[in-house]
Amino acid sequence: MEANSFTYEIIFVDDGSTDQSWRVINELRRANEHIEAIKFRRNYGKSAALNVGFGATRGDVVITMDADLQDSPDEIPELYRMMKEDGYDIVSGWKKKRYDPITKTIPTKLYNGVTRWMTGIKLHDMNCGLKAYHSEVVKNIEVYGEMHRYIPVIAKWAGFHSIGEKVVQHQSRKYGVTKFGFSRFIYGPLDLFSIMFVGKFGKRPMHFFGVIGIIISLLGFLLLGYLSITKLFWNVSGIADRPSFFLGMLLIIVGVQLFIAGFVAELVSRSAPGRNNYKLEEKTSGLLEGKSDLLKYS
Repeated sequence: MEANSFTYEIIFVDDGSTDQSWRVINELRRANEHIEAIKFRRNYGKSAALNVGFGATRGDVVITMDADLQDSPDEIPELYRMMKEDGYDIVSGWKKKRYDPITKTIPTKLYNGVTRWMTGIKLHDMNCGLKAYHSEVVKNIEVYGEMHRYIPVIAKWAGFHSIGEKVVQHQSRKYGVTKFGFSRFIYGPLDLFSIMFVGKFGKRPMHFFGVIGIIISLLGFLLLGYLSITKLFWNVSGIADRPSFFLGMLLIIVGVQLFIAGFVAELVSRSAPGRNNYKLEEKTSGLLEGKSDLLKYS
């Protein structure tokens, strides 16, 4: 920071550590006036730590870095340059050469490949902890649950499409224990589906449930209609005993339930306090001063 004459702040988020982290942070604060810190009463997870940290930041460019020292602070000047000169909303680190065990690297490649295919965001390392954000990005997104793995996806749905990538140096782990486990294979895809669904259908759930319900019900009606025609015109017996009859009834019931679920979701969505909250990029001076005639009704 000082070598590049940056104006900066460093915000530590202690996610309920049970060691001496908070004492060490306070010692660092006494030695450096640019350091601030937040301490959770218990462990809430990385998403909560990032969300609270984002809310506390004041800089134009926000850079996140994990505390395990596998990322190098020497990457910061180039990340800052890419944000300021190249105009990116987000620059994500890419640990092209990783020093992690194969049990972590292979699943990570699969995870990144599926996420690229589903979201259209061309990043090789979606979950790299070393990222740079424009301040508007971190102030307009909410990170919760385990959604920190998909912050670029959340930002894209919030209207920030300029997402870049930078190859960064990765170092072998010297401190701490990795949290990578089998549960990530279960929770990761579910989180991605949640983000995709909320981003696309959060304000119009009927477009999702209703369409699927209509299609399924229509298939059921067609199947029962076919059985009815064979009974009426060809006098085929035993229609009610056929598996296709029960399948048709099941499709209609499921379709109607999905349609009703769409109505209920619409009621919840339209009654939500934030139903008309939209992310604004800019306003003209007249709107900012409350003088615009565009807001008046004749």
